[in-house]
Amino acid sequence: MKRIYLLAIVGLVLVGLLSGCGQGSGKVLVATDATWPPFESINEQTKEIEGFDIDLLNAVADRAGLEIEYVNVGFDPLLAGIAQCQYDVAISAMTITEERSEKMLFSDPYFEAGQVVTVKTDNSDISGIDALIGKTVGAQIGTTGSIIIGDIGGATLKTYDDIGLAYQDLMNGQIDAVVADNPMALGYVNKNPGKLKTAGKVFTEEFYGIAICMGNTELQSQINAGLKAVQDEGLIEELIQKWL
Repeated sequence: MKRIYLLAIVGLVLVGLLSGCGQGSGKVLVATDATWPPFESINEQTKEIEGFDIDLLNAVADRAGLEIEYVNVGFDPLLAGIAQCQYDVAISAMTITEERSEKMLFSDPYFEAGQVVTVKTDNSDISGIDALIGKTVGAQIGTTGSIIIGDIGGATLKTYDDIGLAYQDLMNGQIDAVVADNPMALGYVNKNPGKLKTAGKVFTEEFYGIAICMGNTELQSQINAGLKAVQDEGLIEELIQKWL
């Protein structure tokens, strides 16, 4: 009986060791919301996640010696997940803000963007952000755009899990405008000539960063080192030409 008991204990220890090895595989789990072209989206042919952010982080990970694995999640769950350290890293055209920086670490900035209003080409009464009072305006849930619209007294915010649905509703006349990042807006305008246009100038100054689980300063340093390497190589300019 004593021998069987000892064997059972040894077996449990081995199971624990094997489980620990699985959890410590060394892979960095990366969350992204692949509904935000050209930064991240699903390739219709390959069904793989692709985009500016994906190419960038792949290069950063390569220079930093990190093995990464992507998880495609909605933007709101992405923010909650990285804040709770369910993911090691998140990249999703994410603006660095004071509020977010209280819940997660950020890399150095890698891209400058800003918010802009998009309307139908035949719209003549919306000339920019100041003309949205009394209008129904779409934005992706959890984004800077949705926060800005929510702060405008008299504007009605309609949120979407997929920003593409907001632009579709705009073209169908179900909402009056969309507020989103300038590169995203220009992408939809260029894809829908004669249907969409931007209204007014970019009205915010924002910087995208790679989010990292709070407290993991070692990973933050590794990512910043990899990011500096790709910046020094001129890769970001190449990605701008490729995707934007």
